[in-house]
Amino acid sequence: MAGLKEARLLAVAIPAGLLGGAYMSQYGFGLYPCEMCWWQRYPHFAALAFGLVSFVAVPPRVWSALAGLAIITSGLIGGFHAGVEYGWWEGITGCARVAGGLDVLDPSAAPLIRCDQAPWTLFGISLAGWNFLFSSIGGIAILLLSATKEQA
Repeated sequence: MAGLKEARLLAVAIPAGLLGGAYMSQYGFGLYPCEMCWWQRYPHFAALAFGLVSFVAVPPRVWSALAGLAIITSGLIGGFHAGVEYGWWEGITGCARVAGGLDVLDPSAAPLIRCDQAPWTLFGISLAGWNFLFSSIGGIAILLLSATKEQA
């Protein structure tokens, strides 16, 4: 029966995998993150820390559940971001980032990364949309597994 062990493994694997994918997209394929993309990464950093702590601190259920909540938070931000990309609602004003940092000598040299344009999609779903799906489902699974009582 699945339970706490699986919750702790998922609490590390999900944020590590999604952050790894984000950095692979950024550095391997040149898909630089916009401001809202970064907002999605921060809860995954926290979730990864909570997940790792769940292996060494007590009570592990609480740490796993905190990781699950952080992952869900990233998913909700991803859902909002996907809605902005699809034009379902307005985004945050001024949501744009200069790729690779600002060149103070020539700020126009670096491309501007907008939050309302999906740089890549798979089956019509943007990276933010995939984050919403994986994070929401994964975070809920972690919460459910963390709440399961172990059978003797």
